[in-house]
Amino acid sequence: MPSIEDGGVEKNLFLISNFLIKKINNISIITISNKFKNKFDKKIKLIFFRNNFFNYFGRRKKFFLCLFLLFLEIIKDKNILVFSFQGNIYCTLLCKILGVKVIVRSNTSPNGWSQNIFKHFFFKNILSSANKIIVNSIDFKKQFKKRYNIKATCIYNPLNKKEIINKSKQKTQSYFGKDCLKIINVGRLIDQKDQMTLIKAINLVKEKIKINVLIVGNGREKNNLLNFIKKKKLNKIIKIISYKKNPYPLIKHSDIFVLSSIYEGLPNVLLEAICLKKFIISSNCPTGPREILNNGKGGLLFKSKNYKELAKKIVYFHKNKKKCFIMNKTSQVGLERFDFKNNLNKYYETIRTEI
Repeated sequence: MPSIEDGGVEKNLFLISNFLIKKINNISIITISNKFKNKFDKKIKLIFFRNNFFNYFGRRKKFFLCLFLLFLEIIKDKNILVFSFQGNIYCTLLCKILGVKVIVRSNTSPNGWSQNIFKHFFFKNILSSANKIIVNSIDFKKQFKKRYNIKATCIYNPLNKKEIINKSKQKTQSYFGKDCLKIINVGRLIDQKDQMTLIKAINLVKEKIKINVLIVGNGREKNNLLNFIKKKKLNKIIKIISYKKNPYPLIKHSDIFVLSSIYEGLPNVLLEAICLKKFIISSNCPTGPREILNNGKGGLLFKSKNYKELAKKIVYFHKNKKKCFIMNKTSQVGLERFDFKNNLNKYYETIRTEI
């Protein structure tokens, strides 16, 4: 995992690694991001460059640095199994050249990269050579089969409900006003997450509903979002704050969690919001939201980038809270599929067959 940041993939990395070390004696993590070493069980060996200078490199540079570290490990001992969380094409190619087994966990829908003809070629011809490919939703699995004729194994993201609920009880600053509809969005401020669609929707409903919106995250789109908020005079309605290590108390104090993404894999943050009994309005993006919300039975779905439809869904919730409460109950029952221990054991069984 060359670049450990602050997203759902990282949460799964920590959970899966710390579970596997209880079953498998010898586990190492190859990464550049050594600042997260305290997130791993002490029995896990971390392989990284001692110089923190490399932490400031971009993702691609980190990929190649970690490939070099992986190369050195394989040269020392070929009797290893590589589990790739990131930079999957490069990692798979290196492993196949050097003759070691590799399992790949792909975490983002093919819609995010399949428009690039070169990526399409490499995914179809290199990724397919991995010993196992794990994806995190059924839709994702179907897309791999349809687009690339790749057979993948679906293992849902393990959801630690107890930890989420406990963390949500911590005291935090209140960013919402009183007697208003409270909406929250948590995610990186990048094109993929498309918070601009949420902001445009709020601009349409601001005269109809007393509303407060909190957007939590960091990213390159932050200035664009802030400039649009200022232009539309939404400063008193919408706040953007930096990423929080524990966003759960903020989610807990909201009424609606809105996911506005253009594509996903299986968005952890939706599972976490449902765990905290929040109503979900999500883009019907590939892949994950439709599956999590039982095709719209457990929350409201709108077409990606369609801010007018999102505005209507927000108004619908405001006028039909009892119906939405019943939908929310349906989504909570559906969380059983993401059982913590069950899905972690599936990871172990998948790995065990290749050892």
